[in-house]
Amino acid sequence: MHLRYAFRMYPNGPQRSALARAFGCARVVYNDALRARETARAAGEPFPKTGDLSKLLITEAKKTDERAWLGEVSAVVLQQSLRDLDTAYRNFFDRLKGNRPRMGAPRLKSRKDNRQAVRFTANARWKITPGGDLSLPKIGDVRVKWSRRLPSVPSTVTVVKDAAGRYFCSFVVDTEPGEVLPEVTPEVGIDLGLGHFAVLSDGRKIDAPRFLRRAEKKLKRAQQALSRKARGSSNRGKARLKVARAHAKVADARREFHHHLSTELIRENQAIAVEDLAVKGLARTRLAKSVYDVGWSQFVSFLEYKAARYGRTVTRIGRFEPTSQVCSHCGVREGPKPLHIRVWGCGACGSVLDRDINAAVNVAKAAGLAVSACRAQVGPGLVPAQRGEAGTHRDGQPTVVGIPAPLGGGAAEVNPRRRSGSGSSRRRPP
Repeated sequence: MHLRYAFRMYPNGPQRSALARAFGCARVVYNDALRARETARAAGEPFPKTGDLSKLLITEAKKTDERAWLGEVSAVVLQQSLRDLDTAYRNFFDRLKGNRPRMGAPRLKSRKDNRQAVRFTANARWKITPGGDLSLPKIGDVRVKWSRRLPSVPSTVTVVKDAAGRYFCSFVVDTEPGEVLPEVTPEVGIDLGLGHFAVLSDGRKIDAPRFLRRAEKKLKRAQQALSRKARGSSNRGKARLKVARAHAKVADARREFHHHLSTELIRENQAIAVEDLAVKGLARTRLAKSVYDVGWSQFVSFLEYKAARYGRTVTRIGRFEPTSQVCSHCGVREGPKPLHIRVWGCGACGSVLDRDINAAVNVAKAAGLAVSACRAQVGPGLVPAQRGEAGTHRDGQPTVVGIPAPLGGGAAEVNPRRRSGSGSSRRRPP
């Protein structure tokens, strides 16, 4: 299984300039290859092959005055840029065949793009120095902040500059089969929501951190400051960086929360069931900001790849399963309920159910997991009283309201003027 590990890089001034040249050269080769293929398509000619484009746009272009500066960067970076274009075309054609979701045609890259990336393969002879630096060809030894050890020797490294101006090195490694966790017994279903980020079938509720909502005030001020700056000015560039850094801080906090929670669930449970939510549809409603704030898709993807790595099982059930309408005890479908109803009673078995816990139990059952529905019940249901037990009690004997008790035997007659009161009664004087 291929995994990607990302670490923060801290290049110095000359190294940042060298990386900027690498980003620019890779972008130029990508755009030249895209124009060449689009020109051939418009003329009705077959697409030029990658080998022909490499010879024309890299090898021969370095000999010209207009593209002589392509020799200032590693040739592997330029070759990988052509591979990226091949991947973009392949994804687009797969989408036309119906094998992939919506995917647009390849487009030209702009030097004003906020995210830039170049990739080095083993042919580039990059290495990790004994001192812990990342040695890149024609760039130098870049300082890296290592947060963990790599499980194996990486095959490629991608250097990324994000919108906030931060540099990262991303390694592709192969995991080893010895990382499978020992089997455990618990199985759990998860109901994802907005009020609570996740409700588990065992009764546990995890609150939504609301990272974006908590940072809205700071983001608002930074965005207002950006809107006041003149376009094209250096002050506008500085203000844009502040906005990007504020958004990056929110995204990092959300990603950290998803990593911690997904790892905890994978370690504690052998099988996990989640619902396949229509995130794009919900994002077109008035709940769009809250839906993007919780990040359901990222959390589920973390669960899936960690389950595949550690020998666990994650199952997605259909989004049209009536998990909130079915009683998890008796299986009777009660029908749809408004969102403000959080606790409801089953008319068939009398169970009082928490809406979210009941849905989590139904998610697990729909996936075929063996979970108990005992946590879905909030309290015992109301049981109708027997006729002989209804009414008020006087002198240790039950008395049904509205039916006078027989006189004699120490029993007293109910005072009709006190029937609607507190239930007390008086004896008539003899």
